[in-house]
Amino acid sequence: MALETVLLALGPSDAERVDRLAAETIDIAGPSGATVVLGHVFTESEYERAVDRLGFDPTATEVSPQEVAGRHATVRELAERLEAADVDIAVGGAIGDHGESIVGLAEESGADMVIVGGRQRSPAGKAVFGSTAQTVMLSAPCPVTFVRADTS
Repeated sequence: MALETVLLALGPSDAERVDRLAAETIDIAGPSGATVVLGHVFTESEYERAVDRLGFDPTATEVSPQEVAGRHATVRELAERLEAADVDIAVGGAIGDHGESIVGLAEESGADMVIVGGRQRSPAGKAVFGSTAQTVMLSAPCPVTFVRADTS
């Protein structure tokens, strides 16, 4: 199976994982020449806050989730890092339940792999993934790589 498209799924707490997500994504996508889709998922309230915070014109008819995602700081920072490593990127955005929307972005982009981040868990909680990661791992149309936050 050729690796042509990798979806790097991003959400509101991934700003703290940028270093790890960038390194792992470059290690996976770089050697294969795959395009990385930086897919940011917003709930309705996250989307509305982002539109306000990013200074979009409130009188505009509709601002797409892709436009908002493209101006999000985490997406921009990851885009810069991936482009500096000669990895081709695209940006995707969605509004809805994080897990289901990530699966939808994977299907829409024709992803061959999904990379999803997660937080550090307690020793007892290491056997259980968060609800978003679990939904993606069980429902994605392709393999999923889970990248946990740095332990430092």
